Amino acid sequence: QTRGRYKSKLHGATDYFVGLTVEQKCELAERELTEMKDEIQRMKEDSEQTLQNLEAVIEEADVWWTDVKKAISDFEKDIISTISSKQGSIIASEKLLRYLEEKNRQRDLLREKLRLKNYLLKAHKKKLQQQLRQKEQVGETLCEVRLQQLQVRNAQYQEKIDEKNQELLQLKLTSGKTVQVLNFYKRKLQDAMETSTSLMKDISQRKELLEKIEREAAAVEEQRAEAESVNQQLRKQLSDYSVPPVLSYVQKKMAVTDLENSLKAWERKVAVAKMSLQSYCRAWNQVKMSGNQH
Repeated sequence: QTRGRYKSKLHGATDYFVGLTVEQKCELAERELTEMKDEIQRMKEDSEQTLQNLEAVIEEADVWWTDVKKAISDFEKDIISTISSKQGSIIASEKLLRYLEEKNRQRDLLREKLRLKNYLLKAHKKKLQQQLRQKEQVGETLCEVRLQQLQVRNAQYQEKIDEKNQELLQLKLTSGKTVQVLNFYKRKLQDAMETSTSLMKDISQRKELLEKIEREAAAVEEQRAEAESVNQQLRKQLSDYSVPPVLSYVQKKMAVTDLENSLKAWERKVAVAKMSLQSYCRAWNQVKMSGNQH
């Protein structure tokens, strides 16, 4: 494009070469050569600047990849190794929550940093556009190559802005997913804590029930020992027991019957005596009342 532009300028100037002297032609050629050297120098500086930007991007990517590998290593060391052990599930859950919260905070900081950088790039773009409009208003024209370079830079900045916007959008999506995962693990941890509390309560109740059963078993064992002792005594008495003769049983039965008959007779006598006593008491009361009247 530069060669074409200068060729067109030289081609447009050939109409004037006919009426120019040799010194004027030499001066015009030297001026064109100087402008071309300046243009080459500017292009070289722009190329060096672009190379530095690319090197900075590569260096930033290397640093980012180093941080990613370090984060993966720390996650595997602190979380995965702890989750693999049966006794550290609750501790691993707490570490995982803290890890996710820290990563979420870092993403928020990076998102804010990118947003600020995006704002600065837009402000710089706006400033460049304003400067361009001011230069056009005062009648100052830029050369074609410089304008193309500015347009290329503008396109590059716009591309970077789009990339940062996409990265910001991706970070927002990642942040949303992280928040969802964090909430899921919080609910899971809360359920695990509630289950642990319920299990601890159940274990305590079962321990109390076991102690009660052990006490009852000890009491039953004592009762069984006492019953065994009584059973042995009864067995001993049963083995030593001898049935009396039948004639003795009949005699004792007859004696019991006689005693019962005698008891009934005495009961009747007592009833008669009570009735006599009551009549005597009434007569005595009448005698006492008549005596008191006299």
